[in-house]
Amino acid sequence: MEEIDLKDFLSYLKKFVIAMVVVAIIAVAGTYVYDTQIKTPLYTTYTKILLVKNQEDDAVNAATTLNDISVNQKLAATYSEFVKSRLVLQQVIDELHLDYSVEKLAKNVSVTNVTDTQVLKVSVTDPNPERARDIADTTTAVFAREITKLTGLDNVRPYEDAQVNSTPSNNTLTRDLIIAGLIAVFGVLAIAFIIYYFDDTVKYNEDLERKIGLPVIGKIIRSDVSTRRGRKPDELIVQRYPKSAVTESIKSLRTNLQFTSVDKGLHTILMTSSLASEGKSFVSANLAISFAQSGRRTLIVDCDLRKGRLHHIFHSPNIQGLSHLLVDKAVNFSHYIQKTSIDNLYIITRGTYPPNPSELLGSDKNKELINVLKQHFDIIIFDGAPCNGVTDSIIMSTLVDEVLIVTKNAATPRSTLDATRDMLAKVNAPIAGVVMNEVDKKVAKYYSYYGAKGSRTETNDEQIGIERQRQITRPIEEEEIPPARRSAAAPVDTEADLSHGEIMTSASASASSRVATRRPASSKTPTARTKTARK
Repeated sequence: MEEIDLKDFLSYLKKFVIAMVVVAIIAVAGTYVYDTQIKTPLYTTYTKILLVKNQEDDAVNAATTLNDISVNQKLAATYSEFVKSRLVLQQVIDELHLDYSVEKLAKNVSVTNVTDTQVLKVSVTDPNPERARDIADTTTAVFAREITKLTGLDNVRPYEDAQVNSTPSNNTLTRDLIIAGLIAVFGVLAIAFIIYYFDDTVKYNEDLERKIGLPVIGKIIRSDVSTRRGRKPDELIVQRYPKSAVTESIKSLRTNLQFTSVDKGLHTILMTSSLASEGKSFVSANLAISFAQSGRRTLIVDCDLRKGRLHHIFHSPNIQGLSHLLVDKAVNFSHYIQKTSIDNLYIITRGTYPPNPSELLGSDKNKELINVLKQHFDIIIFDGAPCNGVTDSIIMSTLVDEVLIVTKNAATPRSTLDATRDMLAKVNAPIAGVVMNEVDKKVAKYYSYYGAKGSRTETNDEQIGIERQRQITRPIEEEEIPPARRSAAAPVDTEADLSHGEIMTSASASASSRVATRRPASSKTPTARTKTARK
């Protein structure tokens, strides 16, 4: 049995507080309505019977001995059963003309022996207080009469008549409300504990690294950026909301990555996940923007050849992409790169869905392409496919400097994350750690300093402008191609740096169906270049 962390459970229990309050209110309100409006009030009254010494015996011996008292106490137990017998109750029903069966009346009549006395207490409960009194008195009279007939003893004396009780005996409203509230609270607690115990998802906490066996290299705060109704939220948070908590967490991730590779240098990063919809592409895109804003020439490559969606995030055409480049020559990479509106940031989309994604990513052409790209860019981020079910990211993990596993907080099963870690470990992948996505801001208290002041609202969205929102990628000229990175001793050949041709034009999706062709830089005037950008 797994050890229960009380602190972790109490933190997990916070999400059930509202449910606990709501259930308690409903339970208390329902109990109140039932007790006051639905439940039938019952009235209880009683009469008492004294067991005395037989009159004939009194004439012989007037003194009452202890033995007589003992005998009468034993008779009390017998008489208690006799009071509720069919012989007695049927006569009570007949005399009072009750619409009761003997069994039903027997449930309403109870007989108790007052401790250490010769007294029987006959109690009757009924919805009608007057009828309860009549039943009690009649039952006592019939019992005394029948005992005399059967035994010939005249030792039963009713000595206290029943009274009409105007107060319901089942008025337990206060007690019922307390019990209902406690049952509701402890019921929700029990359900929360069961869910917590059997919940296998990975949740961010102080002990997470020990549990998953991987360092948590970053945590991305859940975005609370508001958007207009009916419009998808913009995922490029780092660009549009530079002061938000999400942006700060992305920057923190970037810094942590740089510190993990101080000695060997960091050029290529693979972003993968265990399952789909864990925010892998979201983190990849914003991390790439963060690197570009720091002055690093950054390229983000969508190598999820099956369901990659970076072209949606950057609003880029997907006519030509990585799947086309891998069947072309690596030196022609410039025809497949698109320049974004963000300085120092370039993108290669996934292209069309090929029949053999794993074979393409594991080919020698892909290895050659990565080596060529590393000569032109400082940071290359590969947005890979999830590891569950496909081997694309497992193959890519052997070709990069660092691998990051994006995990959605409280959504990714721990067993699935363990399987992903083991698959990457089998091929000796350089796993940098885990990135926890959509962490609650209350859990990650570090970011509470930033608050919500950095988030933009709908009014700010209008200030951004439609042009900036939609035109994320734009056409550029040959002179904007990042030159190959060289050592200090190597000469710089400007013409060789520009010999790869023009980077693919992508002003809009409608105009992107034309394949970009190589044109000299001097063939465009500044006016023509502006018109192309506006398109």
